Amino acid sequence: MRLHFSPRLVVAALVFWVGAVALAQTADAYRVVHVYPHDQQAYTQGLLYLDGHLYESTGLNGRSSLRMEELESGRILQLQSVPDQYFAEGLAAWGSTLVQLTWQSHVALVYDRFTFHLLRTVPYAGEGWGLTQDDRHLILSDGSATLRFLDPTSLRVVRRVTVKDRGIRIDQLNELEFIHGQIFANIWHSDRIARISPSTGKVLGWIDLTGLLPALERSSPEAVLNGIAYDAGHDRLFVTGKLWPKVFEIKVIPASVKLPASH
Repeated sequence: MRLHFSPRLVVAALVFWVGAVALAQTADAYRVVHVYPHDQQAYTQGLLYLDGHLYESTGLNGRSSLRMEELESGRILQLQSVPDQYFAEGLAAWGSTLVQLTWQSHVALVYDRFTFHLLRTVPYAGEGWGLTQDDRHLILSDGSATLRFLDPTSLRVVRRVTVKDRGIRIDQLNELEFIHGQIFANIWHSDRIARISPSTGKVLGWIDLTGLLPALERSSPEAVLNGIAYDAGHDRLFVTGKLWPKVFEIKVIPASVKLPASH
């Protein structure tokens, strides 16, 4: 999730290990339904679809922001800059508010959803990476294998689950989205999304997005997959990444479905 805080060999080893674990379980594939433009300067940390628009949290100190965007054009319709001391992270809607995490400042920024007016800050322990909600709790990732379920008002921890695939802990959990009763999670520096049981933390499956944005179209090593949004009204799934020029609407193809041979 960060720029230069982990040695490259360690990161590479982690990605290889996560990939090896995921490959042990056949992954779902994908089909691109539509491609939309995206601000390539946006260091995407949180993404959600609400009221016909994309809402996005972008990171980096001095560059963090909260945005509402027109999906079809990528045009920024509303923007709130985040104070320079904060490195913004995950984003979730709760009622008439938007809740935006910060990486290491231990506070969430709570905004009026319609005006982007900052209503309050709420402290929480540990790092903040990804954020989503299940209609009862906010669900937070912090880069470990643990997901925390939080009271949406106080951000007090209600419970925790450890994410595992056949007994092996899956850490580097990043951006989150709650879809059809499952938690979808980006794995930092991986082109795979884990589908997680919110009750047990068990990995129910993987989505392999290898090749979605070719390496030649990625502007830096940190231009990694990170951003999942779901349009429940029309059953549309959107994904993007940090510093990506595109948002992809995709259709997940279950591993049990045999794809036609290419010619």
